[in-house]
Amino acid sequence: MSAVLIAEEAAARAVPLVAGVLGAGGVAVAVLPSKVRMRAELRKRWRTWALVAPVFLGAYFLGGGGTFALAAGLGVVAAGEFARMAGLRRGDLAVLVTAAVALPALAWLAPQLLDVRAAALLLVATALPPVLGGDDRAGFTRAARTAFGLLWIPVALTGLVTLGDTGVAVGLAVALGDVGAWCGGTALGRRGPLARPLSPLSPNKTWAGVLGAAVATALPLLVLGGFAFPLWAAVLGGCVLGDLLESMVKRESGVKDAGSWLPGFGGLLDRIDSLLVALLLAMVMT
Repeated sequence: MSAVLIAEEAAARAVPLVAGVLGAGGVAVAVLPSKVRMRAELRKRWRTWALVAPVFLGAYFLGGGGTFALAAGLGVVAAGEFARMAGLRRGDLAVLVTAAVALPALAWLAPQLLDVRAAALLLVATALPPVLGGDDRAGFTRAARTAFGLLWIPVALTGLVTLGDTGVAVGLAVALGDVGAWCGGTALGRRGPLARPLSPLSPNKTWAGVLGAAVATALPLLVLGGFAFPLWAAVLGGCVLGDLLESMVKRESGVKDAGSWLPGFGGLLDRIDSLLVALLLAMVMT
């Protein structure tokens, strides 16, 4: 059986899980009392999830072309948000956007070309804009930030194409892991040893949230029949490290959110930061 058909079957198995979670979540946010401080925010997030989930699963039902379009679309938008935060110029952004389209295309049509040759071309491409522009003040910083952006966004998103059915499981596990982290932090992260923050980069992220994410990420992997300790560790690592990584970028940039167009979350990077790291780790672990 082809990898495309296996991915489609995984997406089909995920539909009842996603429908159930969205249904339960919709009821929960609908009955929240008005005194709950985050009621409006949680309702916005649920509406965003209700729109995003069909797009994510629908891409896998469309086969390789669908996952390419999903990865490329996410990559182009995320590259623009990252370029603004990192203070990159048009030439640097052009490199990121080109890679955001080209790398998923190669992963779909010619995965054998994603090797050291592609890595070498990417490295050269990051240096071209500042070198050709003669930027002797911030050229090295721009090249380094562009290289980081390439690894963080376009390279990571190729996993949506190359991982097949595992990509479906990773995407859903990360989504539930973020919810589990919030629930765990809210329920157990007020006092005691689990209330300790993970990092000064994001003081609201506690060990209680890690515990909640650990439980929540295991659920979709078990339901989809893809649970394995290395994959679960990759997803959990993405849920923990992805948010901290983006917090580091945002703190240096002096911004609260990567954008403002995604209701309840901010920008696209604020939604997929964990997914990006989880995909990278999953490609290594599997």
